[in-house]
Amino acid sequence: MLGFYPENIHLYEQAFLHKSSSIEDDNGKWLNNERLEFLGDAILDAVVADIVYKHFQYGREGFLTNTRSKIVQRETLNRVAIEIGLNKKVIYSTKINSHNNYMYGNALEALIGAIYLDKGYKACYKFIDEEIIKKHVHLDKIARKEVNFKSSLIEWSQKNKLEVSFNLIESFADNDGNPVFQTEVTLLDTSIGIGIGYTKKESQQNAAKMAIKKLRKDKEFQAYISELKERLQEEQTSEDSFNELPDENEQQAI
Repeated sequence: MLGFYPENIHLYEQAFLHKSSSIEDDNGKWLNNERLEFLGDAILDAVVADIVYKHFQYGREGFLTNTRSKIVQRETLNRVAIEIGLNKKVIYSTKINSHNNYMYGNALEALIGAIYLDKGYKACYKFIDEEIIKKHVHLDKIARKEVNFKSSLIEWSQKNKLEVSFNLIESFADNDGNPVFQTEVTLLDTSIGIGIGYTKKESQQNAAKMAIKKLRKDKEFQAYISELKERLQEEQTSEDSFNELPDENEQQAI
């Protein structure tokens, strides 16, 4: 899997240890892969940025940022982790539903952190480039990938039994006389995003993108939605459910 023999095997054992199966060391501290995941996430960002920068020699900053985001997003990492066999190595509690979270992608980041500590940056770069990017990520194809934020938001709301709606607030003309539309997204009668565009569809996409950003990033709002859902349905919304939404940095389909 690695393409080399590890030196400190304990780092790799820890990389595959999900927090649900933490173990206590001799000093009374609980060990799992979260710290290695934090480190691997930062290393992965740096290496992928370098690879994308060199591959797309004339790509603008926004394009490069979007492409990197698509590669390091949870869905991509989880897929790659399963393809290279990490799902057979991660140790986790049987109470955890592995299909509804990104533990394998997180373990992949932890593995990268372990490689960095064990072998250094060059070995880490080589692993990401040769074992992940070249074998499991088609750079040109993923760069063209677009996301329909409106469809993703509606699909997420239906899955979580939450009512979402798109409402046209107003339409007006810009300085050149072109029609402009403004759309608002509401979730459980609460405004969560407003978008503007030269078509109704574009304004809905921009509103959905803003809404998804709020749902993914705003912890207080996540808690509010979970509490509201619990009162209405006697069912909580887990933090992982918000992470199922697409990364708002991705290119959108209009």
